[in-house]
Amino acid sequence: MTTARSVVILGPTASGKSDVAMAVAQSTPDVCIVAADAMQVYSRMDIGTAKPTRQDREEVRHYGLDLVEPSERYTVARYVQDITVARTEMLNRENTELIVGGTGLYVTALVDGLNMPGEWPEIREELEANENTEELYSHLSALDPLAASRMESNNRRRIVRALEVCLGSGTTFSSFGEGVSNFPETTTMQIGIKWDREVLRERIALRVHKMMELGLLEEVHALINEPDGLSDTAKQALGYKEMIEHLEGRWTLQEAVDATILRTQQFAIRQERWYRRDPRIQWVEVQKDPIQEVTPQVVAALA
Repeated sequence: MTTARSVVILGPTASGKSDVAMAVAQSTPDVCIVAADAMQVYSRMDIGTAKPTRQDREEVRHYGLDLVEPSERYTVARYVQDITVARTEMLNRENTELIVGGTGLYVTALVDGLNMPGEWPEIREELEANENTEELYSHLSALDPLAASRMESNNRRRIVRALEVCLGSGTTFSSFGEGVSNFPETTTMQIGIKWDREVLRERIALRVHKMMELGLLEEVHALINEPDGLSDTAKQALGYKEMIEHLEGRWTLQEAVDATILRTQQFAIRQERWYRRDPRIQWVEVQKDPIQEVTPQVVAALA
């Protein structure tokens, strides 16, 4: 289908993407923001996912937020379906979409499209019952070594999904197109925010402490006490997993906070590695203020 004109602003967590996106949308007519974040799709998971504030959402139309209950399973295929509906609305409104990512796979799905294999819930349930991630990865390596080489050996969610497809479809997961390893020509400009790694580490630590001040612990406590609880995916979200460890008595609060900071810093490195593979991204090395240094380039791309 024809889509609204689009530009992507991307980068690791705590790089200032959302702040830049709001600054751009406030200064540019008819811009809508599309969140490409696998955890911001969950309702009521607000503080830990750094979801745009209600005030921001009232001022600028946002898509890709609060699409599903935290107890539900949600996939990139479902995300593409949801954003396809949103794109029709944007096209009818003659809006321009500013994609903010976030989750590399979600950005790729919007920019390049992905050939999505089907789902086999019974097979997935059987795989998820096996708590030995190392064993699952070994199984995937035997069935589809190419797919296994493209993911980390402790990324349980991706390993289970790849095995589900291998076993359910009777063919390899990697056979479903070149996917994230292919970078075709596109009319969508992608602008990346880059920080000195040590500075980014400090920004992440400050953000985690701010989240705690805003009530992250209380947010997680409320969510896990809802009747349907959290899905396995939602439980793995940065900060939520660690707060659950504390609330269930396995870690002190300080241990949970420290672990959240460390895990988020590690995640930021993985995000950078993911994006660095794409030669189409135009990087802006930020020195002090991402709003001042990146916003003009995004505005120019939208012109």
